Amino acid sequence: MSILGTRVVRTEDPLFLTRGATYTDDLVDDRLTGALHATFVRSQVAHGRLLSVDASAAHEAPGVVAVYTAQDCTDLTPIPAGLPMVPPAMQRPWLATDKVRFVGDIIAVVLTEDRYQGEDAAELVSVDIDPLPAVVTTADSARDEVLLFEEAGTNVMATFGEPAPADFFDGCEVVVTQAVVNQRVAPVPLETRAAAAAWGEDGRVTIWCTNQGAQQAKGEIAGWLGVDPALVHLVTPDVGGGFGAKIGADPEYAFVAWLAQKSGRPVRWTENRSENLLGMLHGRGQDQVVTVGGRRDGTIEAYGLVVDQDCGAYPRVGIVLPTLTMMMASAVYAFPKVHAQARALATNTTSIGAYRGAGRPEATAAVERGIDLFAAEIGMDPAEVRRKNLIPSFHEPHTTASGATYDSGEYVAALDKALEAAGYQELRAEQARRRESGDVKQLGIGLSVYVEITGADTGLGAAESAELEVHADGTATVLTGTSPHGQGHATAWAMLASDQLGIPVEKITVLHGDTDRIPRGGGTMGSRSLQQGGAAVHQAATELVELARQRAAEQLEADAADLEVDLTSAGLAVRGTPGTGITFAQLAEREPLVVQTRFEAAAPTFPFGAHVAVVEVDTESGKAELQRLVAVDDAGIIVNPLLAEGQRHGGFAQGVAQALLEEVLYDSDGNPQTSTLADYPFVSATELPSFELVDMATPTPINPLGAKGIGEAGTIGSTPAVHNAVIDAVSHLGVRHIDMPTTPMKVWRAIQQAQQGGSNA
Repeated sequence: MSILGTRVVRTEDPLFLTRGATYTDDLVDDRLTGALHATFVRSQVAHGRLLSVDASAAHEAPGVVAVYTAQDCTDLTPIPAGLPMVPPAMQRPWLATDKVRFVGDIIAVVLTEDRYQGEDAAELVSVDIDPLPAVVTTADSARDEVLLFEEAGTNVMATFGEPAPADFFDGCEVVVTQAVVNQRVAPVPLETRAAAAAWGEDGRVTIWCTNQGAQQAKGEIAGWLGVDPALVHLVTPDVGGGFGAKIGADPEYAFVAWLAQKSGRPVRWTENRSENLLGMLHGRGQDQVVTVGGRRDGTIEAYGLVVDQDCGAYPRVGIVLPTLTMMMASAVYAFPKVHAQARALATNTTSIGAYRGAGRPEATAAVERGIDLFAAEIGMDPAEVRRKNLIPSFHEPHTTASGATYDSGEYVAALDKALEAAGYQELRAEQARRRESGDVKQLGIGLSVYVEITGADTGLGAAESAELEVHADGTATVLTGTSPHGQGHATAWAMLASDQLGIPVEKITVLHGDTDRIPRGGGTMGSRSLQQGGAAVHQAATELVELARQRAAEQLEADAADLEVDLTSAGLAVRGTPGTGITFAQLAEREPLVVQTRFEAAAPTFPFGAHVAVVEVDTESGKAELQRLVAVDDAGIIVNPLLAEGQRHGGFAQGVAQALLEEVLYDSDGNPQTSTLADYPFVSATELPSFELVDMATPTPINPLGAKGIGEAGTIGSTPAVHNAVIDAVSHLGVRHIDMPTTPMKVWRAIQQAQQGGSNA
């Protein structure tokens, strides 16, 4: 029986639960002996002219070794905008020079013998800033009245697509339009950002930092510093969560390496939680206008989406998120006409990056909200509107009106499974009873049907590397280009190798995140790991068996074609001749038994699913509580159900949190209002029910495992389901729309406004 598909307990956990993880801040390494500690002096003004920086008092503080300002960094060139569509003037200085552009912009850095000394000394750096009006919203940004980069002449970082034709919705019996906010959120990983760097006598620098892909981070740092990549050795220790915000490197990581070279001593940096909330990339941040046109029988004929993407002060990954939103605009629906356009805009806020789903949740949230609005307008059950417009079952590539080519899909089946498991008709009956009786606590039922793209080309190719070696003692080592930060790769990759070789999982070690040992790798992002990294390990195991077969044939004086894998002995045996064989370990005694391989996917995959959320809303206080979440998430063939369920649970929690309570807020002057965990709430187990998981598996032909991505699916499906459920609970009171997060105050105000005869849309 194959080990694949079984619930193998994570092999990583015993070490994490006993010794604990070794994060970047925990590192003990001889090369870091005597390391200085870096403390960044960050702007407390969102937008202003930087008139002067006086570090004289800080220089005299206890433990201070050096203080650097922009005038000390003239050998560093500004960080380029990085994308061809971005005006070249929108580049980020290492340390602020003429202007500051968000609260958190780096002005100076203090190096001290001990970390606590840096916090004290940083407060002694005197900064004089002449405040300028802050650009906080995309609407303010688009007016170009106040420019973040005057030399660029605009706040528009990029544009995608053209306006819809004037007659795009002509002929539709019903057209509904709604402005929708997909709010800015903070990733809040368990481990904040951290880096350490030490230069060797050979002129090479070793950098340790928390990231989602060592190879990509190495390339970025080398480019920013202007050094030969061969001189950079990057190591990724254990990583406490990333959620997209740790893709690649941050400028602070490269700056730590520069500081180590400049000071002649190793340098370490770890940010605190408030600094993390200010400086780490945020997620989402889209202002959308959704338009749905169709017939009163529920047929949707045209769908339009206009996106203004908040990119923050400096160009990062957030610029390209609208392209993913636009690509997935058609979603799971057979809309005859789809149009999408977008702008990426600079604001005096923290830069936007990828956050679990990165552009795809935003697309799903938009269209699923639009479906509910359309259903309400024509008086049809939202489940029926969805079923009527879903793409029929397909197992050959299907290209949508928005240009995405899906691999396989069973969207109607997913919706029906979710509705049946939830007891949809009974829920609607209970909702009707509560409405008729005027209960204070009203029931809301929210739906979403979603599809997402996973395993897409990340810029490093849709490929992944793997090395597999069997040792003479019967153990094996896997080197992978993926970069786990909670996903369970050590377990899953060992299962894939064990399935081919028969070596027990506990005897297989999986290593990652060292660019000297693993020079090629794509990292972990975009739900690519299993279908590319896992497929590479599977391919390596297959190739190792073939290599072993050729060597064993010589040893056994048999025809290689007659040798088959004996999983019981973890070796090869002559077919039909019991007791004749040789183990992989015995072959490794004679010469190294190792293969290196690279798997490249021909195309991305498109997992899908359907969610049903049930909430109770207290109409007197506005408080919404999630009662149930029923989820069908089809990610193809599942290697380890335990790991897949963990990914789903985590995704649900983050999606629910965005729908109900998470939001990064700024005041009109660009001051952060959510810079601590006392101000920025995120969901805990006490706010969540036991999730109800429904299994469904539609294999993909794109990779030999038949697997699609699962890491982001839960977030994509749960957010609009919960959002729609809250609005559904109070829709009979005249509420048409409430923007996320659906906090008690927002819900209460929407109810009050609707009852007073006003529009809350």
